Amino acid sequence: MPNERADRARRITVRRQGPLLVEGPVEVELEDGTTVSSDRFLVALCTCRRSRRYPWCDTSHRHKSRDSG
Repeated sequence: MPNERADRARRITVRRQGPLLVEGPVEVELEDGTTVSSDRFLVALCTCRRSRRYPWCDTSHRHKSRDSG
């Protein structure tokens, strides 16, 4: 994917309280240099880092943290 010219621009939708929605397929490079990919037509990327499937969103942003005391 690097240095390849896309046929068309990818659309990214930003949500205030949610994930980034990216038209797929996508390849994501993580901080450690590894890459993950998805061939889905729409991918939700986690921005809150609460997802158990990071970098993919699992809707954890919808759940408020509970105080135990």
